[in-house]
Amino acid sequence: MARKVEKTDAEWKEILNPAQFAVCRGKGTEPAFSGKYAHSKDPGIYQCSCCGADLFDSDTKYESGTGWPSFWQPLEAESVETEEDRSWGMVRTEVTCSSCGAHLGHVFEDGPEPTGLRYCMNSVSLNLVSKEGKD
Repeated sequence: MARKVEKTDAEWKEILNPAQFAVCRGKGTEPAFSGKYAHSKDPGIYQCSCCGADLFDSDTKYESGTGWPSFWQPLEAESVETEEDRSWGMVRTEVTCSSCGAHLGHVFEDGPEPTGLRYCMNSVSLNLVSKEGKD
């Protein structure tokens, strides 16, 4: 079970930059093709930019053509939580960090095998760290 991180909006504003706060705490979306990880092929573990929880392995990242970093599965099933999102006049599945509740992006059922899923994440919600020392 992931540790639960709880902070007030004021506390989050102290540690996050405005873009991170708008996306992670305000459920926003960064513009397509603008994020630092949209085309990254660097190896490592993608962590939550709010609390540092491990979320995705670069081995599951792929080029979806959407303009956002996309993964076919989270690092562990418990790494993320999902919830129906009916904002913007459509029905989607929101993905949040299971540790702190940060909005990460959405998951769609149009991804590659073996899962058929596309976890379409915002770069500002993620930090890429080396796998060294993670074992």
